[in-house]
Amino acid sequence: MNAVEKSLARSPDKHAETLDLDAAPRGEARAAGRWLLRRVSSFLGDPPLEFSIRGGARICNVAAALGRVTFASRAHLASLLADPWVRFGDGYSDGSVKVEGDLVEVLEAVYRASTMGDKPSWLRRAAGLAQHRPHANTLRASRDNIHRHYDIGNDFYSLWLGDTMAYTCAYYPTPAASLDEAQTAKMHHVCRKLRLRPGESVVEAGCGWGTLALHMARHYGVRVRAFNISHQQVAYARERAAREGLAGQVEYVEDDYRSISGHYDAFVSVGMLEHVGVKNYPTLGRIARRCLGSNGRGLIHSIGRNHPARLQPWIEKRIFPGAYPPALSEMSQIFEPWDLSVLDVENLRLHYAQTLRHWLALYEAAGERVRAMFDEKFMRMWRLYLAGSVAGFTTGTLQLFQVVFATADNNDIPWTRAHLYTS
Repeated sequence: MNAVEKSLARSPDKHAETLDLDAAPRGEARAAGRWLLRRVSSFLGDPPLEFSIRGGARICNVAAALGRVTFASRAHLASLLADPWVRFGDGYSDGSVKVEGDLVEVLEAVYRASTMGDKPSWLRRAAGLAQHRPHANTLRASRDNIHRHYDIGNDFYSLWLGDTMAYTCAYYPTPAASLDEAQTAKMHHVCRKLRLRPGESVVEAGCGWGTLALHMARHYGVRVRAFNISHQQVAYARERAAREGLAGQVEYVEDDYRSISGHYDAFVSVGMLEHVGVKNYPTLGRIARRCLGSNGRGLIHSIGRNHPARLQPWIEKRIFPGAYPPALSEMSQIFEPWDLSVLDVENLRLHYAQTLRHWLALYEAAGERVRAMFDEKFMRMWRLYLAGSVAGFTTGTLQLFQVVFATADNNDIPWTRAHLYTS
């Protein structure tokens, strides 16, 4: 190890900012570049990729790499090592990190390799010190978190969510189903799990652009009260309900789930639990139990994990502030304190991967319009988020849980699952 390598090994964060690696003698700088690239590759579990520095060193651990990741300079690469998970995403967004090859395949390779190591390297330990404090989910903080993601603009989301404007995992009866067909099938799947009957009342915690509430009212004849703290989403949903003649059956409430009151036959939450925060799960369970009668039942649909772990730091910092995908063991804190019975658990992670592939394809097709709305950095940032999410579900890093529950004394429950697969 030469003097430059020893200096970096002692304090990668400090020297990322103070050492002018690009001005070092050519031979020494190239050796330092290869050393930095090896550190990055090791941190990621040595995935089958080529790593290079623009106009300089490169390394590859396999004969046929799935892709190439190129860093702008040695100094940039050294700074990235201080906080790899966040600074890689920022580098991709601003163009200082280039990825050649299929972005999803490259990220899949990284996700698979980075979960294989038994013990963390010194670099992983150093990166662990740079972990960012997650955003809180207090009443005020939740509004700020939701505003930062969902109030970007309805016109933006309409470019790539499809006709349903459903921003949650779809359900594909067949792999060949279209995005809109799969989103409609997901809504029927949820309604069948809840066994909705005409004339019943439903409360929805977190309703997005209002699609599921309208579907429940139109196809199952129920009355729905739907809560959401995104102003733009609620305004869109109210206008749509009025336009489709369903305003008398669906009420959209611009308020936090913690303000839910009243009594209902069913409780449903699709894609909101990720924003609740584990410490608030008992509160969510108390609200669900309080608003359900003796024959009450509910469904919670959420991104999850196989074991407790934070969301990827760059996504939590730049895309989804306050988000946390729970393990099933953590979700139990919703049900157990209030004697709610879990009736069914289904994992739809591959359905979410397919949903995201469709979103990513529509997003790429609308690339010029996204750039016109925002800029190139925003375009690349959201591309990375969508592609990384595909990789998260295909590699099992992320799961998608649908949990059906009921009050403990409710014996009006199905003997089999036949009702889920018949019209």
